[in-house]
Amino acid sequence: MGEKIIAIENMDPVEIIGAHNRKLNLIKAYFPTLKIVNRGNELKAIGPDDAVEHFEQKMELLLKHFTQYQRLPENEIERLLQQESNELQTPGYTDVILHGQGGRPIKARTENQRKMVAEIMQKDVLFALGPAGTGKTYTAVALAVRALKNKEVRRIILTRPAVEAGENLGFLPGDLKEKLDPYLQPLYDALRDMIPGEKLEYFLENGVVQIAPLAFMRGRTLDNAFVILDEAQNTTHAQMKMFLTRMGQRAKFIVTGDISQVDLPKNQRSGLLEAEKLLRPIDGIGFVYLDESDVIRHHLVKKIIRAYDENP
Repeated sequence: MGEKIIAIENMDPVEIIGAHNRKLNLIKAYFPTLKIVNRGNELKAIGPDDAVEHFEQKMELLLKHFTQYQRLPENEIERLLQQESNELQTPGYTDVILHGQGGRPIKARTENQRKMVAEIMQKDVLFALGPAGTGKTYTAVALAVRALKNKEVRRIILTRPAVEAGENLGFLPGDLKEKLDPYLQPLYDALRDMIPGEKLEYFLENGVVQIAPLAFMRGRTLDNAFVILDEAQNTTHAQMKMFLTRMGQRAKFIVTGDISQVDLPKNQRSGLLEAEKLLRPIDGIGFVYLDESDVIRHHLVKKIIRAYDENP
């Protein structure tokens, strides 16, 4: 049996303990063989020697994270406890994708988001697959904006299939644009984080940034463009083939989707599932799989995903 006391220095202990001990309970759940007690600015762990040693390593990792970022949300605690490495990823130039509104650095925040950054530098087509909240769309948009700012491409094209999740477009008010905008809103939201408002409006008005439903891609050849197909699980076989064959010279394509959230009629197979099977062997096409460890939304999102995965 071993014992270790971890001093919580230069920070409010609530950052580690959490309101009503919520953060401490996350830590305790990860070390079921240990008795962990909070006493003021200290955490004391008692139990098997190997578990105590592991606890010490993980606590050092959590405290380093707080020192570096000045925050320690519950989802980050879970991610750091679950990651295999006990080393903190030090943000360097490869982590910062670009600087957004007000100079805020927009970073690849998880290992799989970093894989997305690395893959798109080496390959012209990238599939980023994973559940809601893993940052796949946001990271893809950040990569597109960076490419535009660096003059690697002349335009950004963002598209989604206009498939209703239990709603019918025909019953929504307004013209076609007003009917479709709700489906494209997450793309607008990401762009507004990264491009100043007036400049974004200029880009939209002049076609430098284009946001359109997938059907509008038919017949086009997309040269000098960074193109993102979002919610690709809702494409059909024909739509996915049509989209991928729009690729022109000096273009980058990212396809994002969540195969657990297909809204197509039951008799239609997802074009994303088919593309994954057909295209994996092709050089120049990359695949990155994000999972619950990449969830950077509210800490409950990760638990919701896990619950649905366990009860399909």
